[in-house]
Amino acid sequence: MHRSFARRRLLQGAAALGGAVLLTPLGTTAEAAGSAGGRWPSGFPLPDGFQPEGIAIGTRPYAYVGSIAHGSVHRASLATGRGRTVVEGAGPDHPVIGLKLDEQHGRLLLCGGVSREIRVADLRSGRVVTSYTVGSEGTMVNDVVLTPGAAWFTDSYKAQLYRLPLGRRGELGDIATVPLSGDWVQGPDFTANGIARTPDGSALIVADTAADGGALMRVDPRTGRARKVEIGALQLPYADGLLLLGRTLYVVQQQINAIDVVELNAAGTRGRAITRITDPAHFRIPTTAAAWGDRIYLPNARFDVPPTPETDYDVVSVQQV
Repeated sequence: MHRSFARRRLLQGAAALGGAVLLTPLGTTAEAAGSAGGRWPSGFPLPDGFQPEGIAIGTRPYAYVGSIAHGSVHRASLATGRGRTVVEGAGPDHPVIGLKLDEQHGRLLLCGGVSREIRVADLRSGRVVTSYTVGSEGTMVNDVVLTPGAAWFTDSYKAQLYRLPLGRRGELGDIATVPLSGDWVQGPDFTANGIARTPDGSALIVADTAADGGALMRVDPRTGRARKVEIGALQLPYADGLLLLGRTLYVVQQQINAIDVVELNAAGTRGRAITRITDPAHFRIPTTAAAWGDRIYLPNARFDVPPTPETDYDVVSVQQV
């Protein structure tokens, strides 16, 4: 973990580039929304020292947030902000980075970072029921997306993805390693980050922070062949979590405290930047994003401060575009 996040902290000076408003391509401005509507809170606190990174929200108003510090998962009500630990962690050597809900089968898929672990936790009991070790020395399992027949995981230090087959009745298959080729550019260290599906579901979109100053890659899941998504002059050097809603892709650029919003075509081969969301009063290095109603929820990872058991962390939200 230390290698990956040490690099992120070296980039903290870029945080000053974050604006104070929600910017549109036409140059008009509007304040980033700060209320969840009604009496629901716009955000909620996490336990001190938690060190969040990933977030997942399903069909019910609860957020699941993973901990880098000790590998636990915190579940919080979006209606009240109150929460509790639902998956006990196994310590700092077994962190949780990205995570996704598989509600149909009552489980969470957890990315174990440099532990090289992919873990499957039962939602009802909170127990880790299955664990895989993938990659090789230097691997970092970062983020995950669910497709109808598989879960796909990124490796931030290797030019490859991991495919976990998912059967119709929830059975788990053997993990396969899918090398990335084509336009993929593997940097000297941290490269692949967030992952999403294309709007038509035919391929994967993966953030490549090393290609052309930071880019999105469309990856053929059958071959691993990558093609750069044409998004004009927009660069994404700090791209972290990806959230696709319809054809709208939210790209969390953590070190500059911003979300770049891109409208994709159905196949995910090209897109156009439509706005950038910033909220300097509340963004403190957000990393990933999940949606409920008309809100986007983001955990503040605070990579720009030394983590301690007393460091405060939270989840904040902004209005969808």
